[in-house]
Amino acid sequence: MLEGSILKNLKVAHQSGEVGKRPLNFGVYYKNTLVSLCHALEDCILTCQSAPLVITAFQRGKWYLVEADRYGDIANRADQIVIMATADAGFAEHPTSQRSNVTLVDLDPTDPVAQEWHLMILAPSYTAMVLCQELSPEDYGTQGVPEEDLERKFYGFWTFEQGLVEETVNIAIAHIDRYNPDLANQLRAKVAEISAQSSDQDEIYQAVSMVVNYLQDGHSKHKHEALDNNLVSNELQAFLRLAQLIDQTDVSNPNAAAEVASLSVAMAQLLDLPAWQVNRLRLSALLHRLAFLQRADSVLSPGSFGRVTEPDPDAAPSCPIVPGAQLLRNMGRLNAIATIITHESEHWNGKGQPAGLAGDEIPLESRILGLLSEFQQRVTQSNLTDALAQCQAEAGERWDTKLVEALTLLVSAIQQGLSLPIQMPKIAAGMWLLDSHSDEELLNLSEKVTERG
Repeated sequence: MLEGSILKNLKVAHQSGEVGKRPLNFGVYYKNTLVSLCHALEDCILTCQSAPLVITAFQRGKWYLVEADRYGDIANRADQIVIMATADAGFAEHPTSQRSNVTLVDLDPTDPVAQEWHLMILAPSYTAMVLCQELSPEDYGTQGVPEEDLERKFYGFWTFEQGLVEETVNIAIAHIDRYNPDLANQLRAKVAEISAQSSDQDEIYQAVSMVVNYLQDGHSKHKHEALDNNLVSNELQAFLRLAQLIDQTDVSNPNAAAEVASLSVAMAQLLDLPAWQVNRLRLSALLHRLAFLQRADSVLSPGSFGRVTEPDPDAAPSCPIVPGAQLLRNMGRLNAIATIITHESEHWNGKGQPAGLAGDEIPLESRILGLLSEFQQRVTQSNLTDALAQCQAEAGERWDTKLVEALTLLVSAIQQGLSLPIQMPKIAAGMWLLDSHSDEELLNLSEKVTERG
């Protein structure tokens, strides 16, 4: 990373060990993925209700000039736009730059920020950002810099997390202060104004779906396996980031999903499940709290973002009763995960929801996930012994007796000193948990549930 750049300053701030600042997971992204991410987040500005503060940095002037007309439309919806780039980029001559709410910051050509590509969006109802720097020729190694523009690689980070976006916006403002102190003070006041507005970030869900749709559209534009995998990786990252945000709003336990994932992996190993099933269960655990989203149905209807979409006859059937799990079906490779999460609330005796499945009709992963998520919640409210006793009392009715027996062994091991490390997922890694092996049984279940109506 370039010394003095916004990306470097953010990374250093999170390596300091300061309370409340965790190390960030940076990743490598192809340009085509970043274009999809930025276009998706820019479209959020065009469709969301609140008017955001937008701060951007363009690595090369020609890329802004391609997007300048689009930024004119964005200026119609944004509260304020600040564009950082070198003076020779040609921005000042474009009509968009003459808008009253668009301000240019002419960077010195030697300024490391002039080599960065950033998009920061700060609004009361949602936040998002993409930060990146292109790999140096040395980073590319012996293969050299790609000749194909979309194959260029960038080192960076993206997120919807409000605190991180606000922190990075303030780092950018401190940089702007070197060039235009009056503008910097104006921006600080704007950030304080946005922060003071009460909001539940209710448009984040729309932003996630927008990102997934754009990334999926990118698949059809090339036949390059590495580029395609990078797009898929970031689709998964979008859902993991949303799940992380949900966890962080739980003041009683902001690591709930990670704890359920750790318990799930331990039980899967105790049951001697194959590695692909362990991975699938862990991913389901990390995403399982999405099932409780009740706003998700508002971003699932055809044409939600001004795009008319026809029903896909080959798409996996879904359960509309669980809109949060349905959101995952926007990404085809998560259909099996969505099915597991959909049926975690079924009961062994058939009196659960949403489909009234009983016994072995309930997918094994759903049975495990349902038991462990309830157990984890009860531990938070009481202790290991009481939580286990409550689950044991429901064996044969709500829970699979064999799984309760396995949980009993697991709790005994924990009480005797077994340590279950709670590890936050390395979201930027992307493809680490996707495995389509043996999804057919779950997709067949979806068909059966749909047939039951």
